[in-house]
Amino acid sequence: INAESWGRTSKMESSSDPLMVSESSGLLEAFIASFSMILVSEIGDKTFFIAAVMAMRHDRVIVLAGALGALGAMTVLSTLLGHVLPNLISRTYTHYAAALLFAVFGIRLLKDAWEMQPNDGVNEELEEVEAELNKKDQTEQGADGKDLEDPTRVSVRKSKLNQVLMQAFTLTFLAEWGDRSQISTIALAAAKDPWGVTLGGFLGHALCTSVAVVGGRMLATKISERTVALCGGILFMIFALHSVYFGP
Repeated sequence: INAESWGRTSKMESSSDPLMVSESSGLLEAFIASFSMILVSEIGDKTFFIAAVMAMRHDRVIVLAGALGALGAMTVLSTLLGHVLPNLISRTYTHYAAALLFAVFGIRLLKDAWEMQPNDGVNEELEEVEAELNKKDQTEQGADGKDLEDPTRVSVRKSKLNQVLMQAFTLTFLAEWGDRSQISTIALAAAKDPWGVTLGGFLGHALCTSVAVVGGRMLATKISERTVALCGGILFMIFALHSVYFGP
């Protein structure tokens, strides 16, 4: 009897193994897709330069905390939206809609790369962010200039750190809203494992933002926007072909 019961148990375990392997591979696939998508989307993006420029003017830890808070919240929100969509609309429709979206982004990026010069950089995006932050700094200096001689410097410093934290959070969140990476995260979450998409997306954002805070400006002078667009276009086309080939 013991041998028979052991045999039944081993058969049950072996029959459940493929399901466990399938779930773990789905999680890993979603993680890799989300992580790589964020890398090619965020390097040289507006949120990248917001973190880079603010880190040159303020405490890096505070800027990193604010930016990562915004990107983490956006990643969770986008994944939730993508996860809910298949419950409202047929999963087949959302799957092929995601594939179409990836193809559109891929073609657009490849077209941009084709039209760019080999030595094109990301100076326009950097200059735009610097101009916006300069306006904000001038406004704040005009409002806070009288407090420099105030004896309560500690409280003033804490207040300014909180302002920097909120500024980094708000600017990053607003810049990310409706961005290509947010829409792509929604599309990935609609087609793949949401936990893998969330983890991969957040770690991708954390890596890109950390690079931006540490040496974003130096990287911007050496990066080729054409190369970034080309890599991004190829990656999105791979996502589109993979979705079409394997189906929902």
